Amino acid sequence: MYDLLIQNSTVIDPAQKIHARKDVAFAHGRVAEIGDHLPSQAREVIDGSGEILTPGWIDLHVHVFDGVSYLGIAPDPNCIAKGVTTAVDAGTAGADTFPGFRKYVIEVSDTRLYAQLNISSQGMLSTSMGELEDIRWASVAKALQTIEANRDVILGVKVRLTRGAIVSEASGLRPLHLAREAADAAGLPIMVHPQDAWTDSIDDILAVMAKRDIMTHCFHGSNHGILDEQGHIRAAVWDAVARGVIFDVGHGAGSFNWDIVETALAQGFTPQTISSDLHALNVNGPVYDLATTASKFLHLGLPLDDVIAKVTSIPAAAILKEDLGTLKVGAWGDATLLDVEHGAFAFFDSHRQQRTGTQRLVPVTVIKNGTRYSGKDIAVHSHTQSRKSQ
Repeated sequence: MYDLLIQNSTVIDPAQKIHARKDVAFAHGRVAEIGDHLPSQAREVIDGSGEILTPGWIDLHVHVFDGVSYLGIAPDPNCIAKGVTTAVDAGTAGADTFPGFRKYVIEVSDTRLYAQLNISSQGMLSTSMGELEDIRWASVAKALQTIEANRDVILGVKVRLTRGAIVSEASGLRPLHLAREAADAAGLPIMVHPQDAWTDSIDDILAVMAKRDIMTHCFHGSNHGILDEQGHIRAAVWDAVARGVIFDVGHGAGSFNWDIVETALAQGFTPQTISSDLHALNVNGPVYDLATTASKFLHLGLPLDDVIAKVTSIPAAAILKEDLGTLKVGAWGDATLLDVEHGAFAFFDSHRQQRTGTQRLVPVTVIKNGTRYSGKDIAVHSHTQSRKSQ
């Protein structure tokens, strides 16, 4: 009757407002049925007693152009093997490099991959040369041509604005406006990396952003953050939230500061989506994986169901993929079975400041298209961080 049946787990599916013990069945790559005590007529049955079953996790910000970009890592050992069935590469490839990224990464990976196309035609290749050091690399025409040829996997246009290392003073904020031009022409949103841009404040950047645009790295501790000089959420940030700009975590190696996030949460500001910004410079710490990033928000006091929503249903809605991020009948058969471990766990921000949490999320079984993922590096076995506080 089914290809796979998961029994007795606590299902948390925010898209359907479900938090209850349920059985979930999969057939032909899709969710076939969800209910109480489904018949055990399946090719494979998994007993999920004592565990939590969620839709497959979605990470809106990774860098997986392995072997080409200095940031690139292999997607499968770091995404699907860690509970992330769908990931979005955040601008590692540009128009000149995207064909190779599609052929050699997207099309051969078990992880379902989408991409934000870098407005720089070269993408993120080397630390010795910023991708927008020369404004000629920000080609609207090339970006549009690449988007039209890859509409099925390109979700938007990415721009990084950090002065010096990425953008020259002569280029200023011009790359942001070119990204906006390309995205508008294609009918897509933009994703912005804002810190230390060539402007006075994040207000000038937010003024260019509209509904469904993504402001990533929202808790960085550099210039152009969401707090004003008095430590209050900027009025422009609240205005952007009201008009539908998505504020995304994008933890990364330098973009998550405990003091910023704690101050913001105390004022009622929460990110819409939790993403890792996982790449070669942080995969061995402090990020490790999306589960570790999500666990930090449990420590910060967000309810478990809200944390799960921010890695499932909300990012699915942000990228307009209604068949992802949910276990509704007919959706893609993606699911993450996880444990909530209790103890003392060391969590670090991008500046190596430590907080000690009492819970952490540990994916133990991953389902993609209705099939158990059998990668040898699954979940906790490939995690290099000690489970206990160090």
